[in-house]
Amino acid sequence: MNILKGEIKNLSVKDSLSLVYVDVEGITLSAIVIDTPQTAAYLTPGSKIQLIFKETEVIIGKGKENHISLQNKLPGTIGFIEKGDLLSRLVVDTEAGKITSIITTNAVNQLGLETGSEVTAMIKTNEIMLSE
Repeated sequence: MNILKGEIKNLSVKDSLSLVYVDVEGITLSAIVIDTPQTAAYLTPGSKIQLIFKETEVIIGKGKENHISLQNKLPGTIGFIEKGDLLSRLVVDTEAGKITSIITTNAVNQLGLETGSEVTAMIKTNEIMLSE
């Protein structure tokens, strides 16, 4: 499980959903949660929170220019790769902290990923959970 510490910058609320923008070491990440400031007191600007997401929800793109719809993009460098027969575990060093991703070994080979490769770790907004 990936856990980053951050501070809520702002949020948008519609019905029972909140789109929350969080500052993590100068990088803005977003998460959508089924809660509002009325149902979860921690959902206020300035609150210190944790962002939690599974390794299997981290998408890896080679290089820094990835023109796709994902909003949460963390450029970094691969610090470690553990290759398995089917799946590989990558640890990406980013300004926000270390991010772990599990992707297919086939994808690692196709992208030519190795320790030191510049990549972008990407997480879908709806795959990030928040915690006080």
